[in-house]
Amino acid sequence: MIPASSTLSTAFLAAAAALVALAIAVLYRAVKGPTMQDRVIAVNVLGTNTVVILALLAVALDSESFLDIALVYALLNFLMAVAISKFTVKRGDVI
Repeated sequence: MIPASSTLSTAFLAAAAALVALAIAVLYRAVKGPTMQDRVIAVNVLGTNTVVILALLAVALDSESFLDIALVYALLNFLMAVAISKFTVKRGDVI
């Protein structure tokens, strides 16, 4: 990878920290969501947010291994969304 400059790395780390703060806010909706749809969407947003945070850390820290982890986590997040959707449709909940 191309090494990022110090100020650029700091900007990427700040963006990752901001996304972590937003993830904590979304976590509230995942726990307290009034409906199952709110919870499913919140968990999916948390997974996507985690992938973006890992990608930002990969660039900021110049570590390609974070990108590999982000890719695997994105695939798991997709499979989880499909599994939850299938489970809720089978139960009769409307999504």
